[in-house]
This record gives sequence, structure tokens and C-alpha cells, in this order.
Amino acid sequence: MQVSVAVVILNYNGKKFLELFIEKAIKFSYPHQVYVADNASTDDSIAYLEKNFPQVKIIRNDKNYGYATGYNIALKQVKSDYIVLLNNDVEVTENWLQHAIELMEADKKIAACQPKLLDYNNRTKFEYAGAAGGFIDKLGYPFCKGRIFNTIETDNKQYEGNHEVFWASGACMIVRADLFWKLNGFDDDFFAHMEEIDLCWRIKNLGYKIYTTSLSTVYHVGGGTLNKINARKTFLNFRNSLITLTKNHPSKVFLLVIYFRMLLDGVAGLKFLLEGEPKHFLAVIKAHFSFYSLLGLTLKKRKALKQLPGFKRTLSNSYSGSIVYSHFIKGVKNFSDLKGKFLLP
Repeated sequence: MQVSVAVVILNYNGKKFLELFIEKAIKFSYPHQVYVADNASTDDSIAYLEKNFPQVKIIRNDKNYGYATGYNIALKQVKSDYIVLLNNDVEVTENWLQHAIELMEADKKIAACQPKLLDYNNRTKFEYAGAAGGFIDKLGYPFCKGRIFNTIETDNKQYEGNHEVFWASGACMIVRADLFWKLNGFDDDFFAHMEEIDLCWRIKNLGYKIYTTSLSTVYHVGGGTLNKINARKTFLNFRNSLITLTKNHPSKVFLLVIYFRMLLDGVAGLKFLLEGEPKHFLAVIKAHFSFYSLLGLTLKKRKALKQLPGFKRTLSNSYSGSIVYSHFIKGVKNFSDLKGKFLLP
């Protein structure tokens, strides 16, 4: 039986990206339907699509809900076995979906999968947002095969094959629709950033696996909505990471884990200040206060997740060491050079 696949591109004032990438998304996704979920763009994105690509189904959100809620609202109008979450600044390649879908069909425990993400502007380099698959360390800091903090590796085919990872990139993620909705989709409180890690962790806590496949490659511009030096992005990353930890960390002393994490966040904030980035320093402080204000709600979410049948918190496929220590103190730059163990299921 042929499975149904919906490719859903979230867009906000992204006409320049649609002009570059929508044609390939349509061509290389055939025969699957391509949707554009528009977050009330004020440019002429919709007019451009209607004129040039009438085969694209347009979902119109009534305002800019960000990534998390924008997708949650739009995907309620999509019926398919698999949902493909695709950023508007991603260039897909021939057969980019085929291998991932075949992999997931062969193993029903694989709930989400990402292709290899390379940099659109430097095509031999991995791309920050997902590289060859995502991981976290014991304090919840995210990193990737091919990218540790801001150090990005050249793709020398060192991470080829199909591999289990901890999280798949929100820039290009294939996910089983039934599991997405069983978990109520993305966390609406996130707006943007880290929501894919939170979703993948919740999926893992239900006993499923997250994978990456190098047999599929896409090229990501990155920073299409909030660029890498945007203080708003710093705020969202720091706050949402703490919320993700609170909801999903299995330790009985998870609040102590969060305390140590916040201490390290403070060090990062001071580093921003010493480097002449006061806006980012303030963003870290604001992130912590926002986290405090949401803590009661987040703890309720943690409790509610425990009620799901089969839900058991896990750190499987996480790094048992500290990626901060490994990178900034020991000078580890490449994923393959990490010393320490990745926890087994």
C-alpha cells in the first residue's frame, strides 16, 4: 500500500526563498502534495505562488504564529501518513524523500528522520541547524554530527549511512503524523527554536527512534527568519532549552540538573558581555526570568506527559559527558573526536 506524504513549507515573508526553492520542492517531491503554510506574510508570497505554482496548496494562518504554533494550526488541515516539515530556505535534491520514507517504512519504530543538511552557501560544509543529526549532552546542550556549537565540519563523508540520533532538524524533518498528534504537536509556548528537540525527546520517551540518513541530502541557507546574531534567537534558544529539559529529563533530581545548566548559562551570558554583546547578555537574563514565569505551567506539562500510555523518560543516545567542557576546555572540535559514551536505550 502506498503511503501518503505531505510536504509542508512554513513561510513568513519568504518570497525570496520561494523564488529560489519552491520549484525544486515541487519537482523532487512528486507525486506527493506540497503545501505552503503562510503565517500572514506581508510581502507578496501568496500572490507569487498563486500566479506561478497553482498546484501548491496554500494554508493561510491569520497572523504570524511562529514555527511551533504556525505548524500546529496549519497541519490540522493536512491529512497524510507522513508529514514533512520543510523550511522555506531549504533546497531539496532528487530523491530526497524516497530513502527516508523507505527507511521509516522498513522500521515502524523510527518515528522521525532527517536528511543530511549541508550549507547552501558553502556546499562542502555541514549546516548549523542539523548537520548529520542531532544530539544532547547530560545538561541538555544540543550539538550535531558535524557541528559542535559554532564549529562546523567539512563533509568528508565521515558520517555516511543510516544512524539513530537524539533529535532531527526542524529545518527538514519527516515525522509520522499519528505520533505527532498523539503528542499534541509542537509546544505552543516555544514560538520558535528548540521545539523540534522537545518533540523528538517526547517521541523517544514513547519508545520510538529518531534517525538520520545520508542517502538524502538537502541544502539549508539558515537564519532565514531569525539570523544567528539575533538577540531574540538567543532568548528563545536559552529559554526553550530549559523548558525542554524540565519537561523531558528523566532524573529524579532534574531540578538540580537545571540549576547547573542555568549556572553555565550565566557563564555564557558573561561571555557575551565580555565580547561586547550586551543585547545577548540581556537576552540570557530575560530567558531565565521567562523560564521562571512559565515554570509552574511547564511542571504541569511534565506531569501530564507521564500519563501517556508507554511514556517513559529516557536519555538514550545522549552524550554522557559535558559538551561544554569537551569543546571549550578540552578543545574538541569534531564530533568524531568526542571522548565519552553515548547512552544506550
